[in-house]
Amino acid sequence: QVQLVESGGGLVQAGGSLTLSCAASGYISIFNTMGWYRQAAGKQRELIASRTSSGNTNYAEFVKGRVTISRDNAKNTVLLTMNNQKPVDTSGYYCNLRIVSCVYWGQGTQVTVSS
Repeated sequence: QVQLVESGGGLVQAGGSLTLSCAASGYISIFNTMGWYRQAAGKQRELIASRTSSGNTNYAEFVKGRVTISRDNAKNTVLLTMNNQKPVDTSGYYCNLRIVSCVYWGQGTQVTVSS
């Protein structure tokens, strides 16, 4: 059984930085994609960034230049470093793992950006 556990959320002032961490456990293929999504109240969940196990990255346009996604494949962890945070970035943040057609989600961690 695959499990994802996120950490690192909390309160940050506008302009500040925050790093979220996600650790995956269980049987995990070496070929996979890990990423981060966010979902604000009343809105759809949207991709922030993803990174394949081979190193290919994908960033949403609204975070390009402010966000970096990194991975430790040996530990099955993924980090999301967010800089220059804005109040509109206030949201629940969710870790995601894709192995072929199987999709797994973490429980989410809240990030609140104060103005």
